[in-house]
Amino acid sequence: MKASDMEKKKVYIETYGCQMNVNDTEVMLSILEDAGYEPAETMEEADVILANTCSIRENAEQRVWGRIDRFRLEKKKRGGVIIGITGCMAERLKDKLLDNHVVDLVAGPDSYRSLPEMLRNVSPDNPQINVLLSHEETYADIVPVRTDKNGVSAYISIMRGCNNACSYCVVPYTRGAERSRDPKTILREAEDLFSRGYREVCLLGQNVDSYFWEDPESADGNVNFAQLLEAVAKISPDLRVRFSTSHPKDISDEVIYTMAMYENICRHIHLPVQSGSDVMLEKMRRKYTREWYLERVRKIRSVIPDCGLTTDVIAGFCSETEEDHKATLSLMEEVGFDSAFMFQYSERPGTLAARKYPDDVPEETKTRRLNEIIALQSRMSLLSNEKDVGKTFRVLTEGTSKKSEGELFGRTSSNKVCVFPAEGHGKGEYLEVEVVSCTSATLIAKLKQH
Repeated sequence: MKASDMEKKKVYIETYGCQMNVNDTEVMLSILEDAGYEPAETMEEADVILANTCSIRENAEQRVWGRIDRFRLEKKKRGGVIIGITGCMAERLKDKLLDNHVVDLVAGPDSYRSLPEMLRNVSPDNPQINVLLSHEETYADIVPVRTDKNGVSAYISIMRGCNNACSYCVVPYTRGAERSRDPKTILREAEDLFSRGYREVCLLGQNVDSYFWEDPESADGNVNFAQLLEAVAKISPDLRVRFSTSHPKDISDEVIYTMAMYENICRHIHLPVQSGSDVMLEKMRRKYTREWYLERVRKIRSVIPDCGLTTDVIAGFCSETEEDHKATLSLMEEVGFDSAFMFQYSERPGTLAARKYPDDVPEETKTRRLNEIIALQSRMSLLSNEKDVGKTFRVLTEGTSKKSEGELFGRTSSNKVCVFPAEGHGKGEYLEVEVVSCTSATLIAKLKQH
């Protein structure tokens, strides 16, 4: 293929799943742009259609299978269109994705550098697959192409993979072993974003607490997560720093005290508990107990009283009893989370749970328990927000409210969404607002008059 032909090629990427997948899409776009591709706004104008996928939950995979049927129609309409599946689902299903003769290319999370070559080599008789996992790949030297529309907040991947091997989770199998990225490249990326007008970065990893960079050429050149967090915060007091996700077994006092030291490190920790039952936690291989988790919550709140706490909860894990379920509800009430991601358990092939534990909680029981968890969290979210009525917060504006052109939205340091009148202001500004009312999901505010 000639370079001139390559310059005309357009690529369209649909992203499914978590923030890590969003960041991976930005990495892929950077690699493909360097190879002469241009981003396409719609699949109808694209020469290459990629779905960057997630395997964490079954419904995410089902959505992608549905999209593959849509891609089939596009391929039928326009000969020569290349269809590719990348990411976790590509890693997990490999050859199965090629069996339907719609997908031309399958690329796992550690093979994105090879995308240009794979695309060059694709033909009807020669589908491409690369799902090799790496112990070194962090894409540290690649400057992601930012796909966000607001230009205010951006994600920075600080590590890849996971070593925790929770029994229900496919991440270690789809993203490989844990490896941290050189802190110098992280700081460069954060400094570049700040210089381009971004005012918030979110440091990403499957388990940011276990970030550790060892410099073999320096006796004191090792960097842990607390030290990285501090270094990013020092770039500018006008750069907000968030992070996700923390593993309860690794959230250290050093991280908590570092957060308390810097105003621009946001007062919010996402701390997935998954269950309030020690029996379930052991079966999930979470490596902490209910009491350990509650002790970490007490420590966080003793050092940072206004810290926002959010979590993940799984309903109906293998052989979960009513007593286990009630233990989860009681832990949620004791902690009083601001919000939560809540799911009912779906067995993921290849995991320890799928091999070792029967998925024996009836579907209707899972659904009922999940609904009880959601109802409780909805009440707690409302209570949490009601406590903020009358308070003043410094909010970073992220854009115009979906409901009204005359309103802006932003988030407090504790990660609560706030909506307030624009009154001539725009995105990317720090504004003082006073909360006047709320819903379970949103703080309604007015601009603070000075």
